[in-house]
Amino acid sequence: MSVIVNNEKLLQFTEKVFKTFGISDKDAHVCADNLVSADMRGIPSHGVARLKRYVDGMKSGLIFPQNKPEIVKETPSTATVDGNGGLGQVVAYFATKLAIEKGKKSGVGIVAVRNSNHFGIAGYYSQMILNEGMMGISLTNSAPLVVPTFGKEMIEGTNPISLAAPTKRNRPFVLDMATSVVPRGKLEVYDREGKPIPEGWAVDENGKVTTDAGKVLKNMLARAGGGILTLGGEGELFSGYKGYGMSVLVDILTGVLSGGAYANLVYAKKEGKVVPPNVCHFFMALKIENFVELDVFKEKMDDLINRLKNSAKAEGQDRIYIHGEKEYERYEKHLKEGVPLQEKVYANLKEIGEEANVPFDL
Repeated sequence: MSVIVNNEKLLQFTEKVFKTFGISDKDAHVCADNLVSADMRGIPSHGVARLKRYVDGMKSGLIFPQNKPEIVKETPSTATVDGNGGLGQVVAYFATKLAIEKGKKSGVGIVAVRNSNHFGIAGYYSQMILNEGMMGISLTNSAPLVVPTFGKEMIEGTNPISLAAPTKRNRPFVLDMATSVVPRGKLEVYDREGKPIPEGWAVDENGKVTTDAGKVLKNMLARAGGGILTLGGEGELFSGYKGYGMSVLVDILTGVLSGGAYANLVYAKKEGKVVPPNVCHFFMALKIENFVELDVFKEKMDDLINRLKNSAKAEGQDRIYIHGEKEYERYEKHLKEGVPLQEKVYANLKEIGEEANVPFDL
């Protein structure tokens, strides 16, 4: 069951919770807008259901909300940013704005980030670049939740990739995907609803496929073995090694390139205790006019999209979607009708509000 809430009230509530940790109005808005935008786009795995994660992280000293990101290495077109353990959304917003600034001046702006935290949905930042008339790329590594092909130990992250490209008449192309079969949040959604996960999403501590979301999540927490599968699934039959390779690609561009953490060094433990996670990101803002006239690019993007959408449909299917299309439609629907939240998420938010002394009126 879901509870329908007003998106503006949800945004204001979430902002107020973040502000109780002493961060600025602007930073609180960025953090809250990222989470609420995920719910608005129909991505509840990365929406306000994650608020408790950030609250607990700030309380426990894994996230330092007062710390600001700083540039530690820079050229006209590139930079490396140290997030200083701050809120991932704040760090990523800073780095994305920097990539945009460099992209406008140099034709391409690339910013690698180390020592950050979970930054929400990757598409939030690629779309920031898109909104400036450029092509945007956003990558991040994450906690080790994914087993490599033929493995049974979580060592890679879900390591999402997002690319946003402008169009003229169609909706923009916005790819935002994990390099695993699913993100951890999807398992949490199934677990909250008490439903079995589809076969091929995850494996147990022995590396065998399981449908028990709760068991997988429990094993993840205890680092007891098993985890999520890479894109393509188990073994080589459906090319799981390709998803595995894409995950490593993200780690190279984020963790290795920035001089930060990668694989199971993200969210590592020191003397048995979890230390600040050192999540790493990568952003690129590409000035399209440096390659082809912007109008020509947009026309060709429209043509590409139309060719895909108008191609022959499989039996029983009446529509072919383009990446980002469903999210745009859900956003518009939820803007009119309100945002659906799972009852457990709604109750959890109420509890967070009570603990933070923030009025809960959604």
